[in-house]
Amino acid sequence: MVRLADLPESDRENMLKKIPTLPRFPQRHWARGPKLAQRRVAIVSTAGLHTRGDRPFGAGGMDYRVIPGNVGAGDLVMSHMSVNYDRSGFQEDWNVAFPLDRLNELARDKVIGSVAAFHYSFMGAVSPVTNYESKAAELAQLLHKDKVDAVLLSPV
Repeated sequence: MVRLADLPESDRENMLKKIPTLPRFPQRHWARGPKLAQRRVAIVSTAGLHTRGDRPFGAGGMDYRVIPGNVGAGDLVMSHMSVNYDRSGFQEDWNVAFPLDRLNELARDKVIGSVAAFHYSFMGAVSPVTNYESKAAELAQLLHKDKVDAVLLSPV
């Protein structure tokens, strides 16, 4: 992703003017639950990731892709549509955008209880962010079905 400081001044000013128009979400209390060493963790990313055989993300898409927990790095594709999106980190190490190796290490070391059977990726850069609300509710049901009680958000 391009850095704000690297944008031309007019673009930078335009981006900063949008901050007051961002949606406000109601404040919610933190949910209590088991210790981290007992939690089942899934990854939710906005990197526009999907498995090689799945359909790529399209412009303005607000849907998500399901990524099996046993996916290999060579089977994960990034089809994020933004022209400002820097893919070089992902190409060097998929854990930058999808830290599945690190999550598996945490489970092996008993820092977390287990790794979810499925993970999920949206394509970020869709506006307004409130458009994701129905898909987020749908995703919450899938996470519940997989007995996930913690999510590692990877907002790329």
